[in-house]
Amino acid sequence: MILLLGGSGYVGTAFQHELQRRQLPFTSVSREQVNYCDEATLVKLLDDVRPTFLINAAGYTGKPNVDACEKDKANCLLGNAVLPGVVRQACEQMNIPWGHVSSGCIYTGSRADGNGFTETDPPNFSFRTNNCSFYSGTKAIGEECLSDAESTFVWRLRIPFDNIDSPRNYISKLLRYRRLLEATNSISHLQEFVSACIQCWDNRIPFGTYNITNTGFVTTRQVVEMIQHHLKPNQEFDFFTDEDEFMQLAAKTPRSNCVLDNSKLLQAGVKISTVSEALERSLQTWHSKSLATSH
Repeated sequence: MILLLGGSGYVGTAFQHELQRRQLPFTSVSREQVNYCDEATLVKLLDDVRPTFLINAAGYTGKPNVDACEKDKANCLLGNAVLPGVVRQACEQMNIPWGHVSSGCIYTGSRADGNGFTETDPPNFSFRTNNCSFYSGTKAIGEECLSDAESTFVWRLRIPFDNIDSPRNYISKLLRYRRLLEATNSISHLQEFVSACIQCWDNRIPFGTYNITNTGFVTTRQVVEMIQHHLKPNQEFDFFTDEDEFMQLAAKTPRSNCVLDNSKLLQAGVKISTVSEALERSLQTWHSKSLATSH
């Protein structure tokens, strides 16, 4: 039995679908149902459900984007920094292995040698480096709480996307915004991400931190070109001159744009497609909704 926390969210829903597809027994709870931010409540839940593994897909992202976290710092801190520590303590008390959905947004850019950041590289977009959004800062703290945790996976997600139109989908965001920021990023196909997370447990690979991104990286303009080729949207794509203009006109807090190295995941035997393959597949099978244009 797997216990899924945050099962009603964007990532949590994808976990539910994958667990159902694999016919794995699970129980899903949301914070509206159970206050799992309270350790005693969570311990009682674990005692009642008796899971063999726990997945924490709960967290706070802010809607419609991370700018919202700047106005709701208490809930952002609770969901991203405090909750991982609470889950760790409860799972260790009950001797239950678990996995935590983290984020690659604790980095910016790439390594000095030009390669992507590995799991052993310290975050360079955090409160400690004093250059980050509040969201990224709290995600980095959450990982610090788990730095020496045993029987724990830390799964780093990076800019999720798939073929289903959604406000959280990277492709949808590019279609929705009037002006875009040119940047280079690692990204994660959502279904492949949750599948890789479950494989970590199913295959009993070593516990630890894993960058779960599609192999390679992509620029904003490259994704836009693929969107134009496959979807042929009736719109023009305009770009900000640079990040300074983006920050002046469209954003309240800095954004993480970074490249991660997923070699550790691949070497552990978990398969994941390349960025170009995942994007092509998503755009070829795109399910569109009506998206209102926003700034």
